[in-house]
Amino acid sequence: MRILEKCFVANREWAARELEEDPDFFKHLAAVHRPEMLWIGCSDARLPPNEIIGLRSGELFVHRNVANVVVHSDLNCLSVLQYAIEVLEVKHVIVCGHYGCGGIATALDRKPHGLIDNWLRHVRDVRMSHEDELDAIEDPRERGNRLAELNVKAQVANVCHTTIVQDAWNRGQSLAVHGWIFALGDGLLRDLGLCVESPEQIPPPYQMD
Repeated sequence: MRILEKCFVANREWAARELEEDPDFFKHLAAVHRPEMLWIGCSDARLPPNEIIGLRSGELFVHRNVANVVVHSDLNCLSVLQYAIEVLEVKHVIVCGHYGCGGIATALDRKPHGLIDNWLRHVRDVRMSHEDELDAIEDPRERGNRLAELNVKAQVANVCHTTIVQDAWNRGQSLAVHGWIFALGDGLLRDLGLCVESPEQIPPPYQMD
């Protein structure tokens, strides 16, 4: 129980610091929820989204799962996406993966891991689409890092292909989808050069009038 007690102590200390800096902080926090960004990231405990990009409570809407996957059958993720875009009217959706991802490493091996294998099937599909490129990388660590990048790109595409994002663009809403990756070794984000702001930037079969 000691570790749980520490959580409450830390919470009180955090609340006190926030009040010291801004006496009305929690009053504003309770009254307004208007983040400008949705972060879709990995569940890995080493990636606290707010801390990584220097945002305070209330400034970032977050969805996390193993290996930052976005698929059309995941109603949890899609519900978060819809709420973020249609209700909160976020202007940016960020898909952020990371180097050294355990989910990515698991998707690269051929051992059975139980239930998680069903979820990581989506990452294995990405792997199969880039099999020649990945197999040509001899260093297992570098191979995993490259798959992590390719997975981010695939999930950015999946976000853009949803009816939620397409509808937002069609009604003229300002919305950009980005692909980033985080390095545990130095704590720095890398922009993968993905920024999709309109349906014209995605393949025609996925565009909806």
